[in-house]
Amino acid sequence: MNLKFENIKQNNAHMNQDNSVQEIYHKKNIGLNNSPSQVVENGKNCLHSFRDLSRLFEKRFNVSHFPKEPEKLYDAAQHLLTAGGKRIRPVMCLMGNEMFEEIKEDAYYVAVAIELFHNFTLIHDDIMDKAPLRRGMETVHTKYGESTALLAGDVMLVTGYESLQKVHIDYLPRILSLFNKTAKEVCEGQQLDMDFEKTPDVSFDDYVKMITLKTSVALAASLQLGAILGGAGKGNQEHLYEFGKNLGIAFQVQDDYLDAFGDPEKFGKKQGGDIMANKKTFLLLQAMKVLSAVQQKELDRILSIKDESKIQPVLDIYKSCNIDQWAKELKHKYFSIAMDHLEETAVVSSRKKPLEELALFLIERDM
Repeated sequence: MNLKFENIKQNNAHMNQDNSVQEIYHKKNIGLNNSPSQVVENGKNCLHSFRDLSRLFEKRFNVSHFPKEPEKLYDAAQHLLTAGGKRIRPVMCLMGNEMFEEIKEDAYYVAVAIELFHNFTLIHDDIMDKAPLRRGMETVHTKYGESTALLAGDVMLVTGYESLQKVHIDYLPRILSLFNKTAKEVCEGQQLDMDFEKTPDVSFDDYVKMITLKTSVALAASLQLGAILGGAGKGNQEHLYEFGKNLGIAFQVQDDYLDAFGDPEKFGKKQGGDIMANKKTFLLLQAMKVLSAVQQKELDRILSIKDESKIQPVLDIYKSCNIDQWAKELKHKYFSIAMDHLEETAVVSSRKKPLEELALFLIERDM
C-alpha cells in the first residue's frame, strides 16, 4: 500500500474522521492540526516528525548493503531494497528513541537491522505466495529464481545481524533478546496465516493472534527497541509496546475494511481483492459468526464462484448484517486501547505528538 506520509498534515485536515476517533482525541486532549514537520517544545525544535525521520533514515539506508560477488546472489538481495518501501518499522524505532532522548547512532544500526529483517520476510513470503510482483517490480524469485531468492533472503537476514552487532555492549543483550523474540513471532504468524488457508473454521481470537504475530509485534518491538536505546524505564517500554501492538491490529482492521469498502482509486487496489481470494479477514469471520445457517450456506456458495461476479453479493451480505459498521467500531476499540497506552507513557505530552499524529494518519487513511 502506498502511504503518502509527506501529506500527513493535509490528510489529517481533510479526512472525514469518524466521530469516535474525534471523541478519543478530544478526551485525551490531543491536537489534530500539529505540523508534521517538527514539534516545538520550550521554544526549541527538538523532535522530528515521521516524515523527517523517514528522510534521515533513507539517507542512511539507501546504500549498497552487500559485496559485489557472487553477483547474482547480491544483485538479488539488493533488488527488493531498490524498490523503496514505507520504512514504517525502522522509523518507529527512531521515534521510540527520540521520545526519551536524542537519537543515538545505535538506533540507526537497529533500524537498519529491522528493515533488512522485514525485507527478508517479504522475499520468503513472496516465494510462499507465488507472488509475481512486489512494489510494482518483479519479485526476487520471479527475476532470479527461487533458489537464489532463498539465499538472498538468508544473506539479508545475516546482514541485519551484522548491523545489530555494532550496538554498544551496554544495550546489545536487551536489543538482541527482543529482536530475536520478535523474529520468531513473525515466523509463527506467517505459519498460522498459511495454516488458516486450509482451516475451514478460524475463530476471531485465533485470527487476532495471527495478525498480532505476523504484523503487530514488529511495530511494537520497533518502538520498544528505540525506547531501550533512549533509556526508557520498563513501564514506559511496555506502554509503547502495547501502543504499537494495538495500533497494528487497528491498522489491519482498517486494511480489511478498505479492501471491501474503500475507494479503489484512493486505496490503490481493486475492490474486493480479499473476497476474490477467499481470504479470511475480520469481515468474513464476523459474517460467519452472525449469519444464520441458511445465510452461511449461501455465503459459502457465493465464495465458491471463481470470478469477480461474487464480489458485490458478498458486499451486500456484509452490509445486510452491518459488518461495515462493526469493523469501524472494532478498529476504534483497538485504536483507543493503543492511545490509552501512549497516554500512560510517562513523558511530557509534547514528546508524544509525532506518534499521535502518525497513529491518526494510519488509522483514518482511505488509501
